[in-house]
Amino acid sequence: MKPFTRTALAVCLAGLTACAMPEDSSTTSPPPAELMTWDDLYARPKPETEIRIAYGEGDLQFSELWLPGGSGPYPTVFMIHGGCWQTDIAERDIMNWIAGDLQDRGIAVWNIEYRGVDREGGGFPGTYEDVLRAADSLVENGERYNLDLSNVVAIGHSAGGHLALWLAARQNALPGDGVLAIMRLPIGTVISQGGLPDLEAGITRQGHACGTEAPRLMLGPRPELTSPQRMPAGSARQILVNAARDRIAPPAYADAYRNANLARDVTDIELVTIPGDGHVELISPGTASWERQVQLIEEALGR
Repeated sequence: MKPFTRTALAVCLAGLTACAMPEDSSTTSPPPAELMTWDDLYARPKPETEIRIAYGEGDLQFSELWLPGGSGPYPTVFMIHGGCWQTDIAERDIMNWIAGDLQDRGIAVWNIEYRGVDREGGGFPGTYEDVLRAADSLVENGERYNLDLSNVVAIGHSAGGHLALWLAARQNALPGDGVLAIMRLPIGTVISQGGLPDLEAGITRQGHACGTEAPRLMLGPRPELTSPQRMPAGSARQILVNAARDRIAPPAYADAYRNANLARDVTDIELVTIPGDGHVELISPGTASWERQVQLIEEALGR
């Protein structure tokens, strides 16, 4: 993530924080702990991996594999970063801390890069094609790295939450639409980490953290191909994890997504809300938000 972008996101978070009127000190609760900022996360030593695997010829068409020690086979997480679907806001390394944490726990991570809407070919359909090709690349390299792909968990943060939900829906839907390729990766569980799942609401919702242009470019001309709540329901278990104090993707976004799916009789959606945390805590090891997600990931992988 670029330095000026972290500052912009910090300003966004500050600007969306409500200001409370002073209360009588005799009835006032202790002030809540300060939320983490992007600078807090980036001040930590950043883990790295040396395994990079291209799925295309572009500079942003690759994945990074975080491989645990031992011989495997390794349970596997397919990881998608956020950043308002824009490369200038975030790249895959924003997920390095949690990728390294999962690696230390014996879980392999396939952390993907892709073209944002601010790059040539990004948006609809290019960004989606990148995600699909990255998933295909995992399937093609699974045996080489002794990865257990029988029950993959897909996770995505913020805008990456939308892409993770979309990918999970894709495995059972629209196999021959002529626009996007068939999805072959078997996803058993998908976890949206403070996700922004509803592109159409993003275009119309006042105060949307990513503005309206990026969701519009991701929506494309055919919402039935790009909005998970419009697509035929997939077989993956869906878990939407939100932090109660998240100003970028508040829990209300997850409520709206589940309600839209309940209206069409899709019921296998679980909402998990973490009190006290914000958007950054969702991808920061050591926080209540991340520890809860680790529990969900290990449960989904049968560990």
